[in-house]
Amino acid sequence: MPELGDATRGRILFGGDYNPEQWPEETWHEDVRLMKEAGVNSVTLGVFSWAKLEPRPGVREFGWLDRLMDLMHDSGIGVVLATPTSAPPPWMGRLHPETLPRDEEGRTEWWGSRQHFSHSSATYRRYAAAITEDLAARYGSHPALTMWHINNEYCTFDYGDEAAAGFRRWLQDKYGTPEVLNKAWGTAFWGQSYDGWHEILPPRHAHYLKNPTHVLDFRRFTSDMLLECYRAERDIVRGRTPHIPVTSNFMPMWMGQDAWRWAAEEDVVSVDIYPDPRDPLGAQSAALVQDMTRSQAAGGPWMLMEQAAGPVNWRGVNHPKPRGLNRLWSLQAVARGADAVCYFQWRQSRQGAEKFHSGMVGHAGERGRTFQEVKRIGAELALIGAEVTGSRVTADIAVLHDWNSWWAGAHDGRLSSEVDYPQVLSAWHRALWEAHLTTGFAHPEHDLSPYGLVVVPQLYLLTDAAIDNLVAYVRDGGTLVCGFLTGVADEDDRVRPGGVDARLRELFGIRTLHEWWPLDAGETVECDGFRGTLWSEEIEAEDGVTEAVYKGGELDGLPAVLRRGSVRYLSTLPEPPALRALLAEVAEGAGIRPVLDALPEGVEAVRRGELLFLLNHGRDEVTVEVPGTHRDLLTGRSVTGSVHLERYGVAVLAP
Repeated sequence: MPELGDATRGRILFGGDYNPEQWPEETWHEDVRLMKEAGVNSVTLGVFSWAKLEPRPGVREFGWLDRLMDLMHDSGIGVVLATPTSAPPPWMGRLHPETLPRDEEGRTEWWGSRQHFSHSSATYRRYAAAITEDLAARYGSHPALTMWHINNEYCTFDYGDEAAAGFRRWLQDKYGTPEVLNKAWGTAFWGQSYDGWHEILPPRHAHYLKNPTHVLDFRRFTSDMLLECYRAERDIVRGRTPHIPVTSNFMPMWMGQDAWRWAAEEDVVSVDIYPDPRDPLGAQSAALVQDMTRSQAAGGPWMLMEQAAGPVNWRGVNHPKPRGLNRLWSLQAVARGADAVCYFQWRQSRQGAEKFHSGMVGHAGERGRTFQEVKRIGAELALIGAEVTGSRVTADIAVLHDWNSWWAGAHDGRLSSEVDYPQVLSAWHRALWEAHLTTGFAHPEHDLSPYGLVVVPQLYLLTDAAIDNLVAYVRDGGTLVCGFLTGVADEDDRVRPGGVDARLRELFGIRTLHEWWPLDAGETVECDGFRGTLWSEEIEAEDGVTEAVYKGGELDGLPAVLRRGSVRYLSTLPEPPALRALLAEVAEGAGIRPVLDALPEGVEAVRRGELLFLLNHGRDEVTVEVPGTHRDLLTGRSVTGSVHLERYGVAVLAP
């Protein structure tokens, strides 16, 4: 199968979404001049161009794209060619209103924006296949083509009638009979058993709480239907160009796609990352997404499809990036496995909903600070590309993550709305990141044997296969740390007897879980040597496994942290310094060391292949002690013993 290396060819891809249809054609040659000046070697074309390519049903206007493809090839710039199916033309919704999605309140999502398509609409799929087929036929052999980009940020939910029919078919395939579905969904509760498939609808607006397994299955269905749309277009372009890699860009930590399943269907795993420049943990949130994306790519190189060169336009307050931050975060992505660093978009729009979203060429033009920084990034990526592309980041620690568990745990009837799964996941990743421990992610049913330490921040729902996998991992000598609310429910969101699966209670040393004691916002609970947040539990433990107890309050003297052999269970979320110290201690006991010892605060160290990346996320200059002599690929200088990093500075050290 083709892969990212077939597109990079020993270079880091650098560029972004290019939307020249927004500009007069005389601008195109000016764009090419600036692209060459900035070291751009890749652009994504056609993402939102369906209405221009097909202004009326069945009419094709490819002339402008022909000229662009030729211009890019003549200029030495590769093209990631998109299927434009994320933004259907207005005529489609007008002529075929069944292609428009409806929300859970029954309201239609009209044209005039983007993603206004029903994933289940046969009409939409027919038009999408036709434009994809014609693009593949026309440009499949074009020398500029380096990759296919299917749709864009798949994210559409649909509760309409065609989706309802598709949902019923999906359920029939899964359960076979309504009786089996009734048992899986627990419909005897509130007397909502189904007598036939025709009675089942998407989980639309309801008077009170919805059936949680109904909602869970609809989330699974939605991910699968979007994946069907992707596969249909992928198979068309792959049939024409089996040697050209195919991708579709994920949004970071988006709830609507099971990205483990999706990544297995892609030749290249790509993602969009937009940390807030004002967020003091912006670098860590980016590192989490980078680690997850690399893991979805089976540890290999991945593509940063979109980032912002400056401010975005969809936060309440949209701050620009301080000088140097764009460079720092771009090189952080490379350090954590990216072989492509791209942006939305090349030239900042003057009109439309995102005219205040930055571009590589901003409203200030080529004299602007943003473009000058982009030029520096392009030059530096060219310097290091030959030595970094294709190399891998080795992680000895796996953080387990599963979309099904996230979906199930987010039901409105849960015990605490303060427990937000992405925040819990981020807290544990932050602890490992701040301890300078290189981390990957894994699905709970993946092979865990390559990892010396497995961390489970919270997996409310675990299948029998996943639980058996964890037990086998520990039995074979692995070290495991689990957070609260893990193994509570089975794959149907049915609470397991005892509140936690019996196999896990045995693994953790829990005799009885009497009660869950969620904490209010801002509330903490005192424990031996630390404070817990978000959650606490009334546990009766087996003899000799209690490592720390609660102090004071209703749980005084009861276990807070359990340790049985190489397994620890945390019934609360320790505050950040305590969680960092605990995980660092456990990692050291498992023989896992930080990349470098005694790093200054705010400095990140990552090894990728033979290269050592040092990234200063602080605003002060620092000196980093580095044993031995190295060559800094960014400066060409030899360094011995230590490296000086300016504010937001980066060093890329080769042995």
